[in-house]
Amino acid sequence: MGKAPVRVLITGAAGQIGYSLAIQVSRGTMLGPEQPIILHLLDIPPAAQSLDGVKMELIDAALPLVHGVLATTDVEEACKDVAIAVMVGGFPRKAGMERKDVMSKNVSIYKSQAAALEKHAAKGVKVLVVANPANTNALILRENAPSIPPENITALTRLDHNRALGQVAERLGVHVSGVRNVIIWGNHSSTQFPDVAHGTAGGRPIPDALRDEAWLRGDFVSTVQQRGAAIIKMRGMSSALSAASSACDHVRNWVLGTEPGTWVSMGVISDGSYGAPKDVIFSFPVKCEGGRWEIVQGLSIDEYAAGKIKVTGDELVEEKELALQCLAGE
Repeated sequence: MGKAPVRVLITGAAGQIGYSLAIQVSRGTMLGPEQPIILHLLDIPPAAQSLDGVKMELIDAALPLVHGVLATTDVEEACKDVAIAVMVGGFPRKAGMERKDVMSKNVSIYKSQAAALEKHAAKGVKVLVVANPANTNALILRENAPSIPPENITALTRLDHNRALGQVAERLGVHVSGVRNVIIWGNHSSTQFPDVAHGTAGGRPIPDALRDEAWLRGDFVSTVQQRGAAIIKMRGMSSALSAASSACDHVRNWVLGTEPGTWVSMGVISDGSYGAPKDVIFSFPVKCEGGRWEIVQGLSIDEYAAGKIKVTGDELVEEKELALQCLAGE
């Protein structure tokens, strides 16, 4: 007998990232080439027609791993028995909007989705939040789904991690598969700290291979931090392809494990490691095994890195306070 299908929820499924993600999940990029799935696609009522179009395309693709597609605008129906939930839907910041306005909209969205997941999802559901502000949206979800273990709610910083790998590979002229163990610390925002101090390229420490500290502390950091905005400027649209690919990478490593001796970056609930503030969703280097993640410990942090970690940590504390104010006003 083959494996039983796993139910995978994608919210915001009619949008750019959701559309890219659906086909990648359906081809086994997320859970492996032998794991059947049943897709649950959720979007808001105004996107219902587009959502049905996505379902039609998935049927037309005749994908061997897909054992069913549910397309719905009902959050409770969408969350029924799902084992993996990828939260792509959210309210984007628009011109003229204050941070509090955006946070208030997302508090409302993630409060209702948290309640539906808590009530209807499979026991042990793993949740990945993609929609920005991803770290704090994940925290809102955690605050409103107390029965879901805190370690089962994560935020996407793998996109930033992969961007950092790509930048180093391009700079050195090597294949990206030979670049390992970069770290994204903190928030998925312009305060994030991409760190290569412990990374390797072709088995050599990245700083030694590059011999260019000015680039590593200058253009490298700013390029990774601002990459999303740069892609929007070039395409006129967001980085949907790479975001979807990175979401698959995040879940695949979480569920199936990381390679021995390597780590990846995930936004997870902070225990205060490396001077990060506690009880925010903070990006750390993690290793995964048996469906669990663990923060990599014992890495040396110099004064420069500690300062960068503090800046992004302070921003997450501010976002948390703002989110809790919005929750209190609900």
